[in-house]
Amino acid sequence: MSAYFKLSRSGQQFHFVLRAANHRTILNSERYTSVASALKGIEAVRKAVLRERGFVRKLARNGEPMFNVVAKNGEVVGSSETYRSAAAREKGIASVLVNAVLAPVRNSVR
Repeated sequence: MSAYFKLSRSGQQFHFVLRAANHRTILNSERYTSVASALKGIEAVRKAVLRERGFVRKLARNGEPMFNVVAKNGEVVGSSETYRSAAAREKGIASVLVNAVLAPVRNSVR
């Protein structure tokens, strides 16, 4: 089993997550108003992770390390969970780098 993007509906909005092969969520999207917009968000993630400045390392409000994936226009297109250490955050970034570009989309929206 390989990593995958899971596209879902939440009420009238749509969002996606990037899941690793073990099904753990490694990236969460914002909410979108259409499936087409959410799919464009996935493409933006795929492009952003290939750029040197595609990852922004930061601290969450609780002080724990996390990261955002940022599109070329500066918009956040994905956010990580929080991590207990900066080293764990780097492993999360490495996982997104390895998995995002080729991960298929599992569309659970009907």
